[in-house]
Amino acid sequence: MKINIKATGIELTQAISDYVYKRISSVEKYLDKKNSLNVIAQVEVGKSTRHHKTGNIFRAEVHITGVNLDLYAVSELEDLYAAIDVVKDEIVHNAVQLKGKRETLARRGAGMMKNIMKGLSDSTVRGFSWGLERLKFRSFKKRK
Repeated sequence: MKINIKATGIELTQAISDYVYKRISSVEKYLDKKNSLNVIAQVEVGKSTRHHKTGNIFRAEVHITGVNLDLYAVSELEDLYAAIDVVKDEIVHNAVQLKGKRETLARRGAGMMKNIMKGLSDSTVRGFSWGLERLKFRSFKKRK
């Protein structure tokens, strides 16, 4: 995964850059292994404005793009490092949620194929799913 870091309103120091790289590179294990070379993470850190009554408000924004992948998260907090941590957690949550949706879709498709191979139509399975357990063969008890 390639990580591009941009700073707006603040100076991008080596410490900030290392922290962002360390946090965002840990997201890679939640992404698809096959397409990890084509994934690009655009990270923007900085101050949202220069004049807040409550003090400095920092913004962290991450946009990860790749093949069949588009994840986005943003966070605004009083601490830059906390904002980076929150945005990393949001990206991980989005990646896990996307992976779950893909697995559910694959399982649903596999279930339809299984029913087609059994000779059951999709409407039959949906209408009589309660009765499929009765169709299974159960062994008979031996009479003595």
